[in-house]
Amino acid sequence: MPEYVNWLRHASPYINAHRDCTFVVMLPGDGVEHPNFGNIVHDLVLLHSLGVRLVLVHGSRPQIEARLAARGLTPHYHHGMRITDAATLECVIDAVGQLRIAIEARLSMDMASSPMQGSRLRVASGNLVTARPIGVLEGVDYHHTGEVRRVDRKGINRLLDERSIVLLSPLGYSPTGEIFNLACEDVATRAAIDLGADKLLLFGADLGLIDEHGRLVRELRPQQVPAHLQRLGSNYQAELLDAAAEACRGGVARSHIVSYAEDGALLTELFTRDGGGTLVAQEQFEVVREAAIEDVGGLLDLISPLEEQGILVRRSREVLEREIEQFSVVEREGMIIACAALYQIADSDAGELACLAVNPEYRHGGRGDELLERIETRARAQGLKTLFVLTTRTAHWFRERGFEPSSVDRLPSARASLYNYQRNSKIFEKAL
Repeated sequence: MPEYVNWLRHASPYINAHRDCTFVVMLPGDGVEHPNFGNIVHDLVLLHSLGVRLVLVHGSRPQIEARLAARGLTPHYHHGMRITDAATLECVIDAVGQLRIAIEARLSMDMASSPMQGSRLRVASGNLVTARPIGVLEGVDYHHTGEVRRVDRKGINRLLDERSIVLLSPLGYSPTGEIFNLACEDVATRAAIDLGADKLLLFGADLGLIDEHGRLVRELRPQQVPAHLQRLGSNYQAELLDAAAEACRGGVARSHIVSYAEDGALLTELFTRDGGGTLVAQEQFEVVREAAIEDVGGLLDLISPLEEQGILVRRSREVLEREIEQFSVVEREGMIIACAALYQIADSDAGELACLAVNPEYRHGGRGDELLERIETRARAQGLKTLFVLTTRTAHWFRERGFEPSSVDRLPSARASLYNYQRNSKIFEKAL
């Protein structure tokens, strides 16, 4: 129970932040077939109950493949896009129609003793996407394969205002009454951009973007995406990453890639500070900056445990308020997770690096190095030639970063007179 209470308290800021926001969620056909689909539906219902305006876009690729196989038809692709001839279009319509009805049915459940109890959702769909044919590319006729021309922004917003979940299928219609097979990623991306959505959430098989070492990439800027696309080549992870970046370039604040196979991945991504997938965002998720007076409370939360352990010298709120301009901080989602201070030593061209601290949950992420670089840059800008540090527990860390052993005799007199012999801190210096 304490863990649940703690999680709920930490989730509260996100619950408030997400209320009345518009989220476009893309779930591919593989995700609909996965055993975890039921849990995803429950999580979507929870988001709706918390006041999130939801647009759900579903895919249908494996369902279309199954119908083609059942009819003895061979699927045809060019540059990764399905060529939708008349016979294939019949399979597309059949697959998409059945999927849409199945999803509506799952969202309509109201079973006792289940997460759906009392939800009473209204799901709305229809001719909300206008499409145009891709036509002939490199001599290949794509027939009924199309691309999004326009999303009915006013119609969708009206439905969202009425507290409906809007369900968009990968089909589009032309003003002449033609039907086009669309990529669900295209529908989701255009919907997010045209609606001015707060988030685009893309489900894939993996936790998110996995780097060449098998590690999850938690955050990217859109301008960093092309390098990853080159490494990934042609696979579905690359498609998701490209869609996420395109949405951000189109004005969507944040795009997230999460796993449809991981139970609770959507909620973890939305309601925890670190998330569980990959975030693509224009703004920095984590930023190094100079401290402001509003950061005093966060600094106290960060350094108080270290002061109690005797690692840092105690600083009262009054001292922090008075010296706040000396501090640089690392902020992550509104939380101060690391800090360091630079004090210029009077009557000298030397400075002191002090109060370097990193939240234990965020160590081993290079944040100490980021702050050290920031402090050194500030020191050089002030014309300082030497940087001193006094430490009782992290001598090796500073030695590894170019600091040399020093002594009280080497300290400028203004700082040497304040040296605490009882604390017996080791002294190191670094030429700038």
